Amino acid sequence: MKIEILKTSSPGADNSLFFIEKSEKQLFSEVKLLLNPKELTFLKKSLTDTKKNIITINRFDNQLFFAVIKKPALPEHLILEELRKTGNEFLCKAKKFETSTVTMISKDLNKNEIMAFIEGVVLSSYRFDKYKSDAADDKNPLKKLELFSDAIKESDILSHNLVLESVCACRDLVNEPVCFMNTQAFAKQVSSMFKNTKANVEVLNKTKIESLKMNGLLSVNKGSVDPPALIVIEWKPAKAKNKAPYVFVGKGLVYDTGGINVKTAAGMETMKCDMAGGAGVVSAMHAIVRSELPVYAVGIVPVTDNRPGGNSLVPGDIINYSDGTNVEVLNSDAEGRLILADGILYANKYKPTLLITMATLTGAAHAAIGKYGIVAMGKDSEAEFSELQESGNEVFERLVEFPFWDDYDELIKSDIADIKNIGGPVAGAITAGKFLAHFTKYPFIHLDIAGPSFNEKPDNYRGQGGSGVGVRLLFNFIQNKSKAK
Repeated sequence: MKIEILKTSSPGADNSLFFIEKSEKQLFSEVKLLLNPKELTFLKKSLTDTKKNIITINRFDNQLFFAVIKKPALPEHLILEELRKTGNEFLCKAKKFETSTVTMISKDLNKNEIMAFIEGVVLSSYRFDKYKSDAADDKNPLKKLELFSDAIKESDILSHNLVLESVCACRDLVNEPVCFMNTQAFAKQVSSMFKNTKANVEVLNKTKIESLKMNGLLSVNKGSVDPPALIVIEWKPAKAKNKAPYVFVGKGLVYDTGGINVKTAAGMETMKCDMAGGAGVVSAMHAIVRSELPVYAVGIVPVTDNRPGGNSLVPGDIINYSDGTNVEVLNSDAEGRLILADGILYANKYKPTLLITMATLTGAAHAAIGKYGIVAMGKDSEAEFSELQESGNEVFERLVEFPFWDDYDELIKSDIADIKNIGGPVAGAITAGKFLAHFTKYPFIHLDIAGPSFNEKPDNYRGQGGSGVGVRLLFNFIQNKSKAK
């Protein structure tokens, strides 16, 4: 990260200052000796403007920033989200004044609230500008944010930074174009991320994939000149709280043309992001491993691109999976579920406590709830689903539970095989989940992140391009598990 976050015992004499509190009374008790009468009058008047969240006073040598959380009666998770957005607004103002160092001062905010503000600042500062010849105009001048508060410790900041670094790493993976981030480059980057950690990382090559009869992954890969890969990240600490792991399976489609069922030109403009689920799994595991959480967890990512070249998959083909399931392919653009099925079958060998799939899987999910949440569904996982929803609220990557009734199984039955890879004109997100659920008997949750994974325009602290959705969600879920008695 480019912004240094640290705790301070005393604000620097020449620093710019940011006072943020939950009440005007607390704010004025802190600043009454700092401001002259005209400045105090200006601050009081400005705080009555409901459109202004942050008030600024420019002293030219430094700046003073002020904020009062105007909705203290909100549920905690909504207050945290307001603080993330406040972090974004603060960064925009710091950029306007070209402020390089700021000390944040707060008596009222608790640890979680301060951390949410930091999230907003740091994630808003992310830029993917490596291919811009001159990116100077887009640079953030803020280099250091000091925190003057009794609510946090230096260790809190360090551990939180690990998570934010992993979110930014996820964004980098998603934002890289396929000409630089093909299957081999993705696998190499993942191996590099875990090089100095205690995790066990294995990249299965095409020969190994063939020996394991991962025919879904091999079939989707038939149109590509690049061989497929399966990435396995295993984190098994000596004092893990669980014997059977939590297993995350992420879709690693580094680019999706749709195959023979080729997409329109507009439909392909952002398809470098079709591996956001895989990038999210990798990056969540990165945060879990670096934080050394005492929870046994495994990340699995099948990786390929989907192209119409060579002897590519065509509608009418039958894929025979290693568990004996025969799948009729009716649309080569419903390929994510075909490769995830192999990831799930591989995950079954761990006999997981819970298996979670995460993927940019269906346009139906995006159409249903847009960018505002994650479409989720599952089986035999009611308690875990509730805990994951709670984590979703905490990090504001909210889960919307879709029905997963047995009735939907009828929609993926095939006339000539066991199941087919599309379910018809209705409930597209659910039938995709049903397809995946067919391949495991273990407690299962499916997360469709098609909506929030990629922003074509800037979206507050979530930024433009890859959002890194899913990283904080999965990390928070496992972190909560690590604290359970």
